[in-house]
Amino acid sequence: MTATTGSAASAPTSMREAHRREARVGYAFIAVPMALFLTLNIFAIGYALFISFFDWGIRGPREFLGLANYENLLLDDPVFVSKAVVNTLRYSIIVVPAQMALGLFLAVVVNQKIRGQTFFRAAFYFPAIASSAAIVVLFTFLTQPDGLINTALGAIGIDTDLNWTNDPRTALPSIELLVVWTTSGTIMLFYLAALQSISNEVYEAAAIDGANWWSAFWSITFPLLKPAHFFASAVSFIGALQMFDQAFIIGGGDGSPANSLSTVVLYLYRAALVKFDFGYAAAVGIILFVGIMAITLVQRRLFGQAPAW
Repeated sequence: MTATTGSAASAPTSMREAHRREARVGYAFIAVPMALFLTLNIFAIGYALFISFFDWGIRGPREFLGLANYENLLLDDPVFVSKAVVNTLRYSIIVVPAQMALGLFLAVVVNQKIRGQTFFRAAFYFPAIASSAAIVVLFTFLTQPDGLINTALGAIGIDTDLNWTNDPRTALPSIELLVVWTTSGTIMLFYLAALQSISNEVYEAAAIDGANWWSAFWSITFPLLKPAHFFASAVSFIGALQMFDQAFIIGGGDGSPANSLSTVVLYLYRAALVKFDFGYAAAVGIILFVGIMAITLVQRRLFGQAPAW
């Protein structure tokens, strides 16, 4: 009887030891990624905040400035607010809804039982995995005065010699159109995963009640995609607010033509790697970080939790 009692008492202890071993193994597996995350993200943000209070050059701090970098950026720098911030917000407000709408449309299409479903999914997603730099370079050739776009417009009676990516009126809209096309495939995958998690029983019940496809989409599908809306909008806004490579390849480091392609990240690049004013560049990065955080919290408030996947 005593031996039986001792065995029963040792069983929970053995289970607790097994759980502890599993926990130690799990912590060992995530130790390196967590160390990299803390170093490359948390520490980097803290260090950027620290140097943003200084006049910081290549050789280190020259003078403590307090909030002077932030005051100069927001109050005395005409290019940062009127060009970089305005261009970035305009770009984000246009690109994010457009790519979400197109991504949702493509997801609904490829979620249907159609012939060649796998091919269309891959075809719609392909621009998202292609080289962004290569696409932008090719796009600049297409938008030249003698490029394919003007040739096609001339064929339908619209004669123009406009250089679409080198005109202040059309440079940013041209990039917006390009980015919507190249990124909608990624948004499509997010929505497709959410669509496939919706049970068919919901649609069967709606069909019994006499709902057609359109009313079922707006009354059932769209509301049930609310977590996916949050995830897609958050990812899209973060990417849009950090837009750099397209503007840099087309307009160079100065955001040509006439600062029409200046963005916040391009301005940060110019302050850090052209003027070597790292304190000023760090202040730009902190402002961008705060803006992204604020917009993400607003989106979380509007849409709720992100999807479990």
